Amino acid sequence: MRELLDEWRPRIDEAIEEVLPRTITRDYLHDYFGEPSYQYDEEGIQCALAEPVWELLDRGGKRWRVVLFIQLLQAFDIEDPSAYLPYAVIPEILHNGTIIVDDVEDDATIRRGEPALHLVYGDDVALNAGNALYFIPLKIITHNPGDLDADTRLRAYEMLMHELNRTHLGQGMDICWHNDEMITASPEEYLEMTACKTGCLVRIVARLASITTEQPVDVERAVADYAEKVAIAFQISDDILDIEHTLDEAGDFGKQFGNDIREGKTTLMAIHAATHATADERAQLESILHATSNSEEEIMDVIRLYERYDSIEFARHQADKLSAQAREQLDGLNLNPDAKENLKEFSRFVIERDH
Repeated sequence: MRELLDEWRPRIDEAIEEVLPRTITRDYLHDYFGEPSYQYDEEGIQCALAEPVWELLDRGGKRWRVVLFIQLLQAFDIEDPSAYLPYAVIPEILHNGTIIVDDVEDDATIRRGEPALHLVYGDDVALNAGNALYFIPLKIITHNPGDLDADTRLRAYEMLMHELNRTHLGQGMDICWHNDEMITASPEEYLEMTACKTGCLVRIVARLASITTEQPVDVERAVADYAEKVAIAFQISDDILDIEHTLDEAGDFGKQFGNDIREGKTTLMAIHAATHATADERAQLESILHATSNSEEEIMDVIRLYERYDSIEFARHQADKLSAQAREQLDGLNLNPDAKENLKEFSRFVIERDH
């Protein structure tokens, strides 16, 4: 999978540049957004939109959502997946928009190994850039590079609106838990939050690949369920990695050591530990997660609590189970055998990766 990511990365970024160029020009603005009522300020749009977005994109990011889109096209026996790259980058652009906004909402300090965008450019620029990335990729469907018929384009729009609305349900749940001094969420509520906040963007990958290639509805539904389970497994594994990496290794991973604890995230591990801990231990856990700052020792206190109650192993088991369920979604589908195996391997990759 890493080889595929490396192979496609340059072409993915070229496709993103078609949607949002590194350098904003008059021709781009007129072509993509229409004639101005008066006059666009190209330099203003450059410094407040293109520059911060591309700084974030150039820091890294796995682009695995695009590669998953391509893998699905190969599973559908599409001869030239590269022809669909303009659609494949839609969820990747949306994803980067969500993390810019999330970092402002979470008051995060680090993103991909460097200061979060709002610390570099200010909250106003970061929020505007993040919000723009929710809407700019929709112009791809308007421009219709694949000559989709009107019904297919409408189906794509309606799907995107449905899934994007659900992402905000998930984010709302997450914000509420973050602001609550007590851990009240259940494991099932955590899974639903993640299905919305993280899963919907990956469901967009699967559903858009299906819609643009005119797959039957039952195929679209099955690959969307596969994608959602892969996404939840990915997020749980991401939370585990944040705990398990040493401080030096975390620098390569792109986050501070124990960053989720510093941010007070209600992870599956936190929910499990709170459920099984003594009253005093639970109170200490909630106090540390809700604090505005934490010492290294407090971070380790939380990790030791997770270890004491096997919360990390509980989370890992849930990720493994979701990964297996994702593979089961593919078993009844008539897909290209090699591509189907690659999709199954991808479901393993997201839980076995070390960064």
